[in-house]
Amino acid sequence: MLISVGSASNVDDSDTHPTEFHRADVLEFTPDGKFEKIYAAGIRNCVGEAINPITGALWCSTNERDGLGDNLVPDYITSVPEDSFFGWPWWYMGGHQDPRHAGKHPELKDKVRTPDVILEPHFASLQMSFYPNINKRDADHAGNDFPVAFAGDAFAAEHGSWNRSKRTGYEVIRVPMKNGKATGEYEDFLTGFVTADGKVWGRPVGVTAANDGALIVTDDGSKTVWRVAYVGKK
Repeated sequence: MLISVGSASNVDDSDTHPTEFHRADVLEFTPDGKFEKIYAAGIRNCVGEAINPITGALWCSTNERDGLGDNLVPDYITSVPEDSFFGWPWWYMGGHQDPRHAGKHPELKDKVRTPDVILEPHFASLQMSFYPNINKRDADHAGNDFPVAFAGDAFAAEHGSWNRSKRTGYEVIRVPMKNGKATGEYEDFLTGFVTADGKVWGRPVGVTAANDGALIVTDDGSKTVWRVAYVGKK
């Protein structure tokens, strides 16, 4: 079992804060609950965990740190190789050091992995899910399948910013994949949760595919479960 444990802060490190021990990590356990190892480290909050059905790799949809302004630090979606390190709390996005930890752990700079898909800062990226391989689905479970081009792509719920001067997020995004690997970009998929005057009425949290091919999205802003079905082009 791979279990994500988020950090309890925006800046604290385990050097001086014992409460951060085994946090901001993905931990590996046996099915009976025995701790095996730190599978991956330096991930502030891997809120959404998913296994890529094509490659079998772990992926994380990650909330990054606040407190560095509107435009830092980007949230991200990424594959998470075993023993990888993503920088928290000293570094981010490769070799960029958090100024609040200036001078700390220079030996880790070159070990920081850059995420596969970089999102906007403060998107508040929550659950992610991979869309099924449509060509291999049981015909009895089909009905509202998305176009074949969506097979194997990821969808992620972006809960939305709360501390940014210009709102960002409040949507579900699609992350295109090719042979199980991200192409690097993302696109808006389900939007409209912010009105023209800037008021928020919906905030996506969870996303998954139903047996009939529709996408199910939970929203704790309007306390609604949305069903997004494909009915063909008009």
